[in-house]
Amino acid sequence: MAEFAIVLPVLALVLFAIFQFGIVFYNYVQITDATRAGARKAAVSRDLPNPAASAEAIVRSSASGLDASNLDVSVDSSFTRGADVTVTASYPYSISLLGITVKSGRMTSKTTERVE
Repeated sequence: MAEFAIVLPVLALVLFAIFQFGIVFYNYVQITDATRAGARKAAVSRDLPNPAASAEAIVRSSASGLDASNLDVSVDSSFTRGADVTVTASYPYSISLLGITVKSGRMTSKTTERVE
């Protein structure tokens, strides 16, 4: 019983850390997938009136598991055939254990494709 009382807090802390890292990793995968979808949309929609806004809308709709008000999206390109288009998205993260913030910041994902 004494060993269990000593090990239980450490085990609980490790379990909470795994849970927090899982949430951050899920958010990172969401952002990476969203920038990939946005870059693909921007690469094939150069004939649209506003291809940057179209790509940004795709990024926001692809990241449906995230809070859209905290998602920063930028699309950078001249939208001429053969030019590169870069879609960048960033989202805040925070890892807290037992109410103490261990690490926080913004995660960023960037995808570059060639305009068709």
